Amino acid sequence: MQRLFERREYLDRIDRVKRSMAARGIDTLLVASPANQFWLTGYDGWSFYTPQIVAVSLAAEEPVWIGRKMDAVGAKFTAFLKPDNVVPYPDRYVGSDELHPMQYVAEELARRGWAGGTIGVETDDYYYTARWDALLRQGLANARFVDAFLLVNRCRMRKSPRELEFMRQAGRIAAAAQQAAFEAAAVGVRQCDVMAELYRVTTAGLPEFGGTFPCKPPNAMVGELCSAPHLSWTDDPLVEGDLFYIEMGGVRHRYHAPLSRCIYLGRPSAEMDRIARVIAEGLEAVLDRVKPGVACEELAAAWSAVIARHGLEKDSRIGYPVGIGYPPTWGELTASIRAGDRTVLEEGMTFHCIPALWLETFGIVISETFAVTSSGAECFADHPRILFAKT
Repeated sequence: MQRLFERREYLDRIDRVKRSMAARGIDTLLVASPANQFWLTGYDGWSFYTPQIVAVSLAAEEPVWIGRKMDAVGAKFTAFLKPDNVVPYPDRYVGSDELHPMQYVAEELARRGWAGGTIGVETDDYYYTARWDALLRQGLANARFVDAFLLVNRCRMRKSPRELEFMRQAGRIAAAAQQAAFEAAAVGVRQCDVMAELYRVTTAGLPEFGGTFPCKPPNAMVGELCSAPHLSWTDDPLVEGDLFYIEMGGVRHRYHAPLSRCIYLGRPSAEMDRIARVIAEGLEAVLDRVKPGVACEELAAAWSAVIARHGLEKDSRIGYPVGIGYPPTWGELTASIRAGDRTVLEEGMTFHCIPALWLETFGIVISETFAVTSSGAECFADHPRILFAKT
């Protein structure tokens, strides 16, 4: 099986992480996030429902993947690591009241001489549990534990040319899927059947390249549910006057390019049409401001200036960095496009700008995923920034 990236790229990523570790006095980093594990090693399996860890040591060239024995086979297929750095734990550690995989992890670190010094852990990651932490501290009693949450995430923010290529492909898939949803939506068609068509395209991709399953289901709401941002479709048939709000992502090799649009069955009200035009204008203002050296808060200010002119306001962020996605999110968790966030844009960073407006009786969304380039924003999808009307 051909790996997604060359060994040199993985080693460059690891070197980036090691420099950040050294700056913070960390000798060994324990990575729980499946997205970070994928970025560091290439390992890609649906095995993160059982404990697995990637350990990065300043004393070793490669990280070590430690996971369930049956999944070590998948690590050998997908990870760039040498066989000695793929370490399986026996199945008796799975679902046991007496044994836990983190006990095995602590023993493996001790075997490698990594049981002392300062150990960084991703304390606020979705996959790093309180029990993991307690067992690791117990098994590595001579080490000093420090929080290293988002250390790897921040290293991931600048994408390589190969990563950007995958995100461009994901953006093309996203545009095709949104178009498929528009074509499928009609009075009498069930909401779930529209989404099934969207899923068909995100999975099949395009003739030149296929898609991958997303890290989370689309947010897809109809009617008054559009005034809430994170709900799901039903099996109700669409009726005249329905607004269909769809936030989804195209995916290529775990790289996500989110894209959001709305479909109206019939002729939208003047107010809906106005809100859509304001969002598109504000989004354009944000994209026009993108360049290396600009802070996230400056992008937010460009948006706020537009909606203020139209008598509107929004108290939530309008974007965040994206890239690799594993459940439950495609967000990188490192920055936000909002007032007060002074994160400075660098070439190769990628963001999902989603300046949706959720009002009392409806919500409208028009979003773009873009890369920061030396000449401005490069959007990954080519899809009209309008409220789609199907009359």
